Amino acid sequence: MKKLCTAVLFSAIIAFLPLSGQAEGWQPKDPIKLQIGFGAGGSTDIMGRLVAAKIEENTGWNIVVENKPGGGGIAMLSSLVRQKPDGLTLGLGVSTPVYLNLANRGDKLPFNIDSFDYLATILRGEIAMVAKADAPFNTLEELLAYAKEKKGGIAIAFDAKPQQMVLAPVARKADVKFKYVKHKSGAEQIQSILGGHVDVGCLAGGHVKYIESGDLKMIASMSRDRQACAPEAKTLIENGFNLYLEPYFYIAAPKGLPVEVKTALATAFDEAINSESVKKALMDSMHATARNLGPQGTHETLTQGAKDIKILVDEAKSLE
Repeated sequence: MKKLCTAVLFSAIIAFLPLSGQAEGWQPKDPIKLQIGFGAGGSTDIMGRLVAAKIEENTGWNIVVENKPGGGGIAMLSSLVRQKPDGLTLGLGVSTPVYLNLANRGDKLPFNIDSFDYLATILRGEIAMVAKADAPFNTLEELLAYAKEKKGGIAIAFDAKPQQMVLAPVARKADVKFKYVKHKSGAEQIQSILGGHVDVGCLAGGHVKYIESGDLKMIASMSRDRQACAPEAKTLIENGFNLYLEPYFYIAAPKGLPVEVKTALATAFDEAINSESVKKALMDSMHATARNLGPQGTHETLTQGAKDIKILVDEAKSLE
C-alpha cells in the first residue's frame, strides 16, 4: 500500500511539471491564434505551421493557425492592430509588401511599423540576379557591359515590384536599358531563363537547387551579404550600388504586451525557430536558412527597411 501511494504521488508531481523546453513564466489560458496574412499552402503558410507545431511540441500550448489573406498581409495586420495585447492573437507577415503599402498609402492604413510589438523573424528571403549557366556574362560588371552592347537592352524577369524598383537605379547609374518582363512566380521565371526568353531573372530561394545543379549561375546577390549557394557572387552594394532587397518573415503582436507575456512568447518562438527539426524543414522545403533577429532586432530591421523602400518609391515617383 505504501508503494502504491508513493507511485500515485510521484505520478501527480510529474503531471504538474512543465514539458521539456517549455517557456517559463506566463502561460496562455486559452488557445493562441496565429494569423497568417497569406493563403493556405504557400511558403508563408508552410513556415507558420512548422513553427506553430514545434511550439506546441515544446510547450504544450494550443496554437490555432488561421489564414487571413489579402493585400500581401495588409488585411491581417489591419485586423491584428485592433486586438487585445494579451498574447493570444499573433500575426505572421512579410516585410516587403508592408513597406510598399506604407510608402504608397501609409496615410490610409490603420497602422505603421511602430503599431506592433515584435517577437521574432523566422527567416530572410534571399533574392538574387541569376542567369542561364552558359550566358555570356558571369558578374554584374560583365552583365552591364553586355547590356551596353545591346541597343535594345536586355530582358529582366521579375515577379514582385520591389525587384524592379531596386534594379531600375542600377540601370540608370550604369546607363543601360533593362526591359522588365513581369512573371507570376519564381518557377515561371526559371522556365523563361532556361528557355532563353529572358537574359536574367530575380529569384527568391528557388534559384538554389538550380545553381547547385549547374543549370543557373548567380550574377549578383540582392541581399545585404553574399549567399551560401554562390559565395563568389558579389552583392549590389559591393558592386557600387547602395541597394538591397531583404524580405523578412516575422511575428507581430498588438502593441502593449505585458513584459512577462512578450518574454514567454519570444522565448517560445526562438526555441522553435532554432530547433534542428524546423531549420532542416525550412532548408528542405524552401532552401532557406532560419534566422531569428529577436524582438529588438526585428523592430530595428523593419524600421530601417521601411525607410529604405520609401526612398526607392519616392525616387521612382519623381521619374514618372
